[in-house]
Amino acid sequence: MPRPTLSLILASSLAFGLACGPLAAGTTATTPPPAAKPADVADLPDSAGAYLAARQALGSHDFAAAAYWFGVALQVDPQNPDLLEGAVTALLAQGHVAEAGKLARTLSALGSKSQIGAMTILTDDAINGDFAGILKAQAAGASIGQLMDGLVTAWAEVGTGKMSDASAAFDKIIATPGMETFGLYHKALALAQTGDFEGAEKLLSDPKAAAINGLRRGVLAHAEILSQLERGKDAVALIDRVYGPVLDDGLADLRRRLAAGEPVPFDVARTPQEGLAEAFFTLATVLADQADDTFTLINTRISTALRPDHVEAQLMTARLLDKLQQYDLAAEAFAKVPVGDAAYVSAVVGQANASIEAGKVDVAVGLLKLLADTHPKDSGVLTAYGDTLRRQGHCDTAIGVYSQAIGLITKPSAGDWPIYYRRGGCNFEKGDWPAAEADYKTALALAPNEPRLLNELGYGYVDRGENLDIALAMIQKAVDAAPDQGYIIDSLAWAYFRMGRYAEAVVPQEKASVLMPVDPVVTDHLGDVYWMVGRKREAQYQWHRALSFKPEDKDVARINRKLDVGLDQVLKDEKAAAANGG
Repeated sequence: MPRPTLSLILASSLAFGLACGPLAAGTTATTPPPAAKPADVADLPDSAGAYLAARQALGSHDFAAAAYWFGVALQVDPQNPDLLEGAVTALLAQGHVAEAGKLARTLSALGSKSQIGAMTILTDDAINGDFAGILKAQAAGASIGQLMDGLVTAWAEVGTGKMSDASAAFDKIIATPGMETFGLYHKALALAQTGDFEGAEKLLSDPKAAAINGLRRGVLAHAEILSQLERGKDAVALIDRVYGPVLDDGLADLRRRLAAGEPVPFDVARTPQEGLAEAFFTLATVLADQADDTFTLINTRISTALRPDHVEAQLMTARLLDKLQQYDLAAEAFAKVPVGDAAYVSAVVGQANASIEAGKVDVAVGLLKLLADTHPKDSGVLTAYGDTLRRQGHCDTAIGVYSQAIGLITKPSAGDWPIYYRRGGCNFEKGDWPAAEADYKTALALAPNEPRLLNELGYGYVDRGENLDIALAMIQKAVDAAPDQGYIIDSLAWAYFRMGRYAEAVVPQEKASVLMPVDPVVTDHLGDVYWMVGRKREAQYQWHRALSFKPEDKDVARINRKLDVGLDQVLKDEKAAAANGG
């Protein structure tokens, strides 16, 4: 689908950005006081502090905190347009459309021409079936942007039953340069909604509508319309022409049904309300990566408010929240994808990943275990489950899950290297070097230039003092492929160290430390390198730093021992212990 012109994007988002845009970069979210009972107004010297906290939270995308602080400020100044608009934005971003609607009507009653307020009232009216109210508001000057104003008018006319007026409104959009595709797509949806599938298909086959094939739901709508016209083969050909052999689960299922001659109902937009939901989702799709993420999020929230079963909008909402690091809200959004939907599995994986980022690893493990139990043949699910188990330190269980996934591979290909790499990492952590080496070698045979594999196998040899020349060559190749990866450069320095080439280890070890300044292992290694080149005071300083970065318990004991007796004695003791089988 064509991208809108800059003027359209500005019309849709500039007003929003000016009114509700984030504060300057570098601000941090403020943690709100307990939300059970807002602070008493008498306890606040003025609303300035609450307002600043709200703006800062909104700028950091902490929508829950922003809504709370705007609410506190509104207790002092309940008719302040800026506060009302900010509160509406924060509530919409959380999906609290009904609450936002009440404030938006207050804002409108004050005479404000707020874009975000108009969007909210429109949503509320559409949910209540008041399409005449939408048209009345537009006549009074309510606007949400050039493109959307036209689509809203057209769909509201459909909602009032005035199809001739709706057709004229769609035609006006079609006649506007840069908007032809939008108008053709939505007019086709409206015609299909009334049962005029022939008219809808004619519009979608218009050369000016070719860009609709860039919109997944545009292809979906066209295929459904063709099915209703008993042209299932043409629908299959359309899907094959646009997507080729690589289909997501939903499109693959649709193609299978069409190819089997099964009639597919038209459900992209079954009612005027769903037509408006599609309009907001269309805008969100077009503005993705171009407009402010909060504005795009609000469009997807409105789309799901108007049509709760709009799975694509729900997934886009979840992914935007994940991008904005609002992981609890993202997990909630992923969880709304229903069981049985083609996107359900990917949604649960998304929910689990968001839960991990929110610090709720146990929740993620539970979600993925259940999913793995019900989808034992899905290697992606098994891999995600194994990764989460490993994150929890349960490598024994993770190895079994990875092995289950590997068992599904009939003939390993280049794309399969990550699963062997992951199992190899778990075997390495567990102390089973032969199994880890075998996995790394299998993965490396599939992806011989992958720097992570070269580094892991090379570092494994270095750590064991084996095949050092081979290990050095492998790690140097990894560094050449990924010159800014601190952990790989650390491996290179450590290879030099283990080979007794201490002076050569200094520069790469210092570079690794710059790239990973608070990593306990890298810092510990820097201390060891300094010690061996005679910079013993600096070595002790680095070991003290390494302790402050919370290394593993076994490393803590070794670092403290080095601080007590020096690295030379520690190495001598370790060599003696190894010789005695210790």
